[in-house]
Amino acid sequence: MQPFVTSQIKNQISEITFGTPKSNSLPSEILEKLAQTIFVEAAKEEVKIILLKSYGEKAFCAGASFDELLEINDLETSKKFFGGFAKVLNAMRTCGKIVVVRVQGKTTGGGVGIACAADYCFATKDASLALPELNLGIGPFVIGPFVERKIGKSEFIAMSLDTEFRDSNWAKENNIYHQVFENISEMDEEIENFTEKLATKSTDALALIKKVSWEGTEHFDKLMPERILMSASLLLKDFTKENIEKIKLNLGKKN
Repeated sequence: MQPFVTSQIKNQISEITFGTPKSNSLPSEILEKLAQTIFVEAAKEEVKIILLKSYGEKAFCAGASFDELLEINDLETSKKFFGGFAKVLNAMRTCGKIVVVRVQGKTTGGGVGIACAADYCFATKDASLALPELNLGIGPFVIGPFVERKIGKSEFIAMSLDTEFRDSNWAKENNIYHQVFENISEMDEEIENFTEKLATKSTDALALIKKVSWEGTEHFDKLMPERILMSASLLLKDFTKENIEKIKLNLGKKN
């Protein structure tokens, strides 16, 4: 499978799907295309709701692409890569349309950021999540403001330090997931009902709810360059490269 981002509109709902071969991890080309697609679809008058989902029935998103991380050897390229995550999350924040996210399985790193940048998030009971960036030698700095907004600074720091998976019930209790289902088919049925009902509501009212929900985040724009630099600088350290190599090798053995 080649990495892809697709979109289709049905009943005023734009369904955006991304997919990559390795647990839907996100290389820079897909990050760029995903951000652009969110803005393009949101700009269409007929679109009231954006439904963001990933390919398959297993992992929702494994975050950064290890292959690409290992290829990055200079600061500008590193900043561009981490800036890609910032673009996607800011597109979700500022596009002006309600963004619903569907999480069908485990998610880590940047995938957690996407779940937290949702205006409304559906998940299955198998959709556990973790912030394992410290294991690599970096930290969840770019997605941090979005995660903190949902779970608070204390829980964000705890996730960042222990790097352990939290289950879907924890994610619901801590405001990341709004509804959790036994399986994908039950989730998809409710997503269809929810989004179609939402698409009948006032466009202006939905836009104002979106605006109100993100009040107090205007400083994210100024914060992002600093956060991008934090991750970009740490990625270039020998310590980080060695850790990524080890983790990638261990994952290869498991697969």
